[in-house]
Amino acid sequence: MSKPFLLGLTGSIGMGKSTAAGMFADAGVPVWDADATVHALYAPGGAAVAPIAAAFPGAVRDGAVDRAALKTILSSDKQALSRLESIVHPLTTAAREAFIAAHGDADLILLDIPLLFETGADAACDAVLVVTAAPEVQRARVLARGQMTEAQLDMILARQMPDAEKRARADHVIETISFESTRAAVQNLIAQIRGRHA
Repeated sequence: MSKPFLLGLTGSIGMGKSTAAGMFADAGVPVWDADATVHALYAPGGAAVAPIAAAFPGAVRDGAVDRAALKTILSSDKQALSRLESIVHPLTTAAREAFIAAHGDADLILLDIPLLFETGADAACDAVLVVTAAPEVQRARVLARGQMTEAQLDMILARQMPDAEKRARADHVIETISFESTRAAVQNLIAQIRGRHA
């Protein structure tokens, strides 16, 4: 039995990554979601709660990681982020490997990882898909959600690898112009990968 083909999915905020991941799931592809995994690690009973409580006093409330409190600690201590990553990254990697093992009979697995290149997780993938959109489309989508200001968006974009660099490093790029064109591109890519690795 050949092992599943691991396709990494990434893209900057507002590029349509969650929508694309949903399309893979709709097509029957198992999808591992890095963000959902971190949420579970931070939730009551999550594996990250005790080590974060020990490393960052005040960051855990009612048995769960308080993201707002943690954010405050991170913003006031330059070394805090690398300490946090040294706790969370190994737990996330272990969860990803367990998911892959549990879906060993699948021919294709999608790994939805927002900071795929930034964390070096692309090394664990057989290929990488980057979703993209024009900068003005990206900005309009994010601001339409009503959850952040232009200044907050600029801060996030400054921390993420530039879209052009992600596209340059990707094996596949899908421009998320419309729902229909994105779904067609996703279906074509699934067929292409399955055809190559049948």
